[in-house]
Amino acid sequence: MSVSQSNSKPLRPAPFSLRLTPEERERLEAQSGAMPLASYIKSVVLSDEAPKYRKRTRPPVAEQQLLAAVLAKLGSSRTASNLNQIAKGLNQGTLVVDEELEADLNAAIAEVAWMRATLMQALGIKS
Repeated sequence: MSVSQSNSKPLRPAPFSLRLTPEERERLEAQSGAMPLASYIKSVVLSDEAPKYRKRTRPPVAEQQLLAAVLAKLGSSRTASNLNQIAKGLNQGTLVVDEELEADLNAAIAEVAWMRATLMQALGIKS
């Protein structure tokens, strides 16, 4: 016989668990003094002075535009395919390096460098 949810008690949220290193726990216990540790943690976290962090659900528009530019460049160029063909020729020992291949390699290097710089900028990493 099953109990319908309307006849049962309301479901309580699952308890929250917090993993601490031994050093972190020791520090919190020292800071809490005579107050129970869980009560101390709740008082600190739920205080009005607790830091408030913005929820970041989507990257900023500027970052999205930079990432879109990189994806567009990858889609419009044959850089990945060309580099794969060059690597295949190198591995087989059939690659002949002429002026055209040298120009293609230089163009691929420039495209990869641009993509790297643009990705680093989009991710906020200074090179």
